[in-house]
Order: sequence, then C-alpha cells, then structure tokens
Amino acid sequence: MTHDTASVGELIGLAAALRRGDVDLLAYVDEICARVETRDADLCSFVPEEGRRERLRREARALLARWPDPHQRPPLFGVPVGVKDVLHAEGLPTRAGSALPPESLAGQEATAVSRLRAAGALIAGKTVTAEFAFYAPGPTRNPHHRDHSPGGSSSGSAAAVAAGLVPLALGTQTVGSVIRPAAYCGVVGFKPTYGRVPTDGVIANAPSFDTVGLFARDVASAAAAAAVLCTGWRATTPRGEPTFAVPEGPYLEQASPPARQAFAEQVERLRTAGVRVRFVPALADIEEINRRHHLINLVELARSHEFRFPVYGDRYHPITARAIEDGRRISRAAYERALDERERYAADLVALMDAESIDAWLTPAATDTAPQGLDTTGSPVMNLPWSQARMPAVGLPAGRGVNGLPLGLQCVARPGADEELLHWAGQLAEALGSGTPADQRST
Repeated sequence: MTHDTASVGELIGLAAALRRGDVDLLAYVDEICARVETRDADLCSFVPEEGRRERLRREARALLARWPDPHQRPPLFGVPVGVKDVLHAEGLPTRAGSALPPESLAGQEATAVSRLRAAGALIAGKTVTAEFAFYAPGPTRNPHHRDHSPGGSSSGSAAAVAAGLVPLALGTQTVGSVIRPAAYCGVVGFKPTYGRVPTDGVIANAPSFDTVGLFARDVASAAAAAAVLCTGWRATTPRGEPTFAVPEGPYLEQASPPARQAFAEQVERLRTAGVRVRFVPALADIEEINRRHHLINLVELARSHEFRFPVYGDRYHPITARAIEDGRRISRAAYERALDERERYAADLVALMDAESIDAWLTPAATDTAPQGLDTTGSPVMNLPWSQARMPAVGLPAGRGVNGLPLGLQCVARPGADEELLHWAGQLAEALGSGTPADQRST
C-alpha cells in the first residue's frame, strides 16, 4: 500500500499516522528510498548517498526502540526531511555544492537539524545547493519542466518537496533562496524572522542575513515544522482582519510584465474573496537597497571564506571566486556604512507599516516563472528588500504562468510576527483557491 506524501493532510496527517503506527515506519522508509532512487535519477535534488536505505532503516529501528509507545512519540516521528547541504548533519558529509574536500567543511550538527531529530524526524539525506548557497547552480532540475531552473540556492530542497520525494525540507535564505525556488517549484516556502532559527552548524554565506527556512506542500505543514524549528514559538490565533499592502513603485517594476499581470489578478482574486488589500507607495529607493545588500553580501561572503579560499581557491566555481575577490576589495568603511544604512532602512520600513496600519505586504514571489536552462538560479530581487529588513516571509503557490510553470505569491510581515504570518498565509491560500498539494505536484 502506498502512502503518498502528497495526500490530503500532508505532513500533519503523515506524522499522525506514523505516530499511531497506522503506517509501518520501515515499509515507509523503503518507499521513500525507492522514490529517491527512481524519481531523482534525472531530477538530481538529493546529493548521492551510498547506503541511504540501510542508514535510514537503522535510524528508523532506533526510533521505534526509543519510543515504543505510540502515545509518547514526538510530533514528527518518522517524518523524512531533506536537509540543504550547507547545514551539518551528524553522519553525513557536508560539501556545500562545492569541490572542496568534505573534511575542510566539517562541523557540529546544526541546531535546526538537531531540533528536527529531537522531534522524531528522519534525515532523508542532503539536498543539492548552489555552491556555498551563492549563485553557482547545482545539477537540480525543475520538477515541472526538466529544462528549467528550480531556483536557488535551496534548489534541491524545493525540488524534492515539489516532486513528492519528502514532505519537508530545510533551506537557507540570504537574499531569496527559499521564497524564489518555492515559487519556481510550486510549493510553500517559509523564511522566518532573522534569528528565530539558530544558524550554528550552517556554512555561512552572509551572516547578517543568513536564515534557516523550510519547504512544505501546504501552509499547515509549514506551520507545524516552524513550531519545531523556531525559538519561542507561540500558539496564537490573531484577532481581527489583517490589512495587506501592495508596495507601489519601482520595486514592483522589477518583475516582468507577465508576472505583474499575474500578480494583479492574484490581488483581485484576494479582494474579491474579502481580503483587505491597500496600495501603498514604498521602496522608492530600491536600486540603493539592492546595491547595499549586494555590498554587504560580498564582504561577508569573503570573510566567511577567508581561511578556505587561500588554500582551495582553484576548486571554487568562477562565480563564487569572483564574488569573494570582489568582497575582499570593498573597504571596511563602506561596509560599516552599509550596515548602518541597513539598520535605518529596516526601522523605516516598520515605521511605514505602523503609520499605514499594514499587517503584511503582498508581492510577486519572483520576477517571473522559472527561467529556461540550468546555468542560472533566477533573480532574487523580489525577495531582497524583505531579507535585508530581516522580516519573515512566506511564499504561496499561486497558479501558473502562460508557459504552464508555477507562479508564487509572497507575503511578508513585521519581524517577530512569524506565527501571525503563517496564520494569515493559510487564509490567503484558501482565498486564492490554489488547490490541494496534489494539484500542485509535478508528474
């Protein structure tokens, strides 16, 4: 009997069935491994692992021995999770999508991974990342069309969830590396408030922005996982009707005309469903915001590799190597000035939300549908200003473009309002009528 991760209820229903023993854990592990062995042959979402099935069966038996009583089992008992290969996971090498020797990248298990294990999850394996979570793509393909990008840098995690290989996967976002691939692959992506999930055990890209996020196939599943991963998670149901705002101005003009048209139709659908949406001029200085983020990212990328790059520089992808060299040339004064400007910008953005009584922003999740070819991960500019402000963001499947590829809607709230954001995202998903996770899955 097949227990498809795309069934109604997804992560929550699967976890409940595994806890009760309605789904045989060892048989389910075999099923997951068979999926990876067959479906991932040309998708390339997982890092190849010899002995994956034996390892997972061993870990599943250990779970059963540790929690023999179904009533005592933790919330994610037996749930298989993909882990982006910039997060350390005990027993699995970390390569970060690079040609560097794994021993040069070794480290203690990431707290995010340990929290999942403590909740009973099984680590299905490492998922492919762009090199060092920057821009040099890995081999992963888009499940909806193999000739298109899955996005990045969390490409493997997004594709694995979209293809139904696992119901949950971890990613990281420095600019747009969770929300954009979620949009390209037609799944839910959640980037928490900066700092809500510890980043120890994560190979750094730009520590000022790096945030551990996740991919799931519906909002309820994302919320269930967030409750395990995020520090100080609150069980809350916001009162009253939220007010959403569309940031009018040059920021939106970065999206392609078809993407803007699709976004306008999404907003109209929400308003017709009774969602309160306003249009507020914002982010008029988007070019400066983009420049500042790029500068900070380059400097911090160079610092993150200041010891490895002199030793292994010839093994870095040219895209990453050039970025590190550029970051080394930026002055300390320019970097510190950019950090000060970032603080003022973030404070001003929250102040605008307060002044206009805005609960969350609505925007396109990407500049367009997934680009053709595997030599790019696409543009993150629709996600950049919110990552710079360290705000929580969620990406929702929102139909398909004229080329049949998925579109995404991005919703962004104040720092710390992660719980409220996911509650509102559930309402938005219902209003969009984007269908069940099975409707979104590729074949």
